[in-house]
Amino acid sequence: MTTLYSLLPDAVATIRADNKQAILEALAERFAQVYELDAAQVLERIEEREKLGSTGFGRGVAIPHARIPGLKRPVAVFFRLAHSVDFAAADGMPVDLVFGLLSPEQAGASHLQALAAISRLVRDETLYTALAEAEDQEALFALLTNVIDRDAA
Repeated sequence: MTTLYSLLPDAVATIRADNKQAILEALAERFAQVYELDAAQVLERIEEREKLGSTGFGRGVAIPHARIPGLKRPVAVFFRLAHSVDFAAADGMPVDLVFGLLSPEQAGASHLQALAAISRLVRDETLYTALAEAEDQEALFALLTNVIDRDAA
């Protein structure tokens, strides 16, 4: 089995953001830089999805996601926030981990499978703690790819 989405080393970072909009804008910029996408289009699509309801997953995690034309497979960006930010999550808790996901526009099941995989990943209490305490970007990427590779096996 192959992984359900691509996550490149440069797509993982610790960022400072003061609000939800700043997080969404940072996601759009990172998707544009790492995966050569149009930042304005990415931001527009993610904002459209947020208008349907917050992607604040709960327990300090948000999973902003959207479908984008021209993608070949789902791609991801992961941010650990320098401080918690209100994301209008269902449980009312601020978020400090953000997992962005973009899928091809026509992706049906593969988009949902990738979302489900990310959801399982962030519900793992041990991994959540490890991500929160990871020393740097390299350690974050190693933690995420070890789990992604393990779950794809």
